[in-house]
Amino acid sequence: MDIFSSGWIGFVITGLGTLFLIGEILVNMRGFFGLLGIGFIVVYFSAYLETSSFIIMLIIYFIGILLIIIDGKLLNDGTLSTLGLACMLASVALAAPNLNAGLYGVAGVLVGGVSSFLFLKVFKHRKMWSKMTLKDRLTNEAGYNSMNAEYEKLLEQQGITLNDLRPVGTIRINNKDYSAISNGQWIPKGRAIRVVQVDGTRILVETID
Repeated sequence: MDIFSSGWIGFVITGLGTLFLIGEILVNMRGFFGLLGIGFIVVYFSAYLETSSFIIMLIIYFIGILLIIIDGKLLNDGTLSTLGLACMLASVALAAPNLNAGLYGVAGVLVGGVSSFLFLKVFKHRKMWSKMTLKDRLTNEAGYNSMNAEYEKLLEQQGITLNDLRPVGTIRINNKDYSAISNGQWIPKGRAIRVVQVDGTRILVETID
């Protein structure tokens, strides 16, 4: 295959193969991207390798894809994804007939992998990597700000200290206990207090004379 005598063709094929395979993992394309990706990768390895070596390198490449999938579904910490990427890079580099072609192949995997995230802007996302991509946002609908809203209602409310504030301690307002801080003062247990400032869940209190 004379076309593969040019190193840049490896960049194109590994780039497209990785683009569609990672894209299939990221977005729900019902296997269409997956088939395209597999086709490109099979062409790349079959062009450079004999049957036995072809199978080995193809397995290594898809082990890398598998590790990325496992990381996305189970771990979400990036460890297996890093190992998976290393497997993919190693397989395309070792399959290349020379250093120049190997560098093109490696560059194709990297560019294709990064470019695949563009599919997230167009197609329906899969429920993977929710933590790494920060899709679990702290929204009012999710209830993450309900605590802050509750604390804001405490402003100017009166209560009592349940222990000494030195300057941090526990107070009780409307039969509920909260952690609070005084303005550098030592407020003894059992003193009446008033909330003078609320910053998130930080409650600043002062004594009532």
